[in-house]
Amino acid sequence: MAATVLYRDQVSEIAQASAEGEHLWVPVADLERASGWQLKPEGACKGKACVPVPRDRSWLRGEQFDLAAFARHLGEPVVHDDEGRVWLFAEPADVKRSRLQSGEAPDFALPDLDGRLHRLSDYRGKKVLLYAWASW
Repeated sequence: MAATVLYRDQVSEIAQASAEGEHLWVPVADLERASGWQLKPEGACKGKACVPVPRDRSWLRGEQFDLAAFARHLGEPVVHDDEGRVWLFAEPADVKRSRLQSGEAPDFALPDLDGRLHRLSDYRGKKVLLYAWASW
């Protein structure tokens, strides 16, 4: 069964994903594309951070990785539709809280009138005016 995985700012279609209740089994080969994490001998790693796989290897089943159980272990909220075809993984509440307290705007990207993509992070350290408008 195919599943759409929305992992923070990444969106991936995982053709061989398997949803079983609150578990999303993703092929290890697709793990990095789906979440940015990759399986190494020391555990699930992203950059310099590595999380050891539990001794009972409950996150692994053959060449499949339970991305939902792993995310819950990290404290990341996980929601999915009833059919298990769309899965959303969000930042942990403590990360959002600390970002709000810092007063730093979250990164986002928008195109200019010529279609070039600009990220807020490209302007860190510079003064930036954010203008928002809504019709309501």
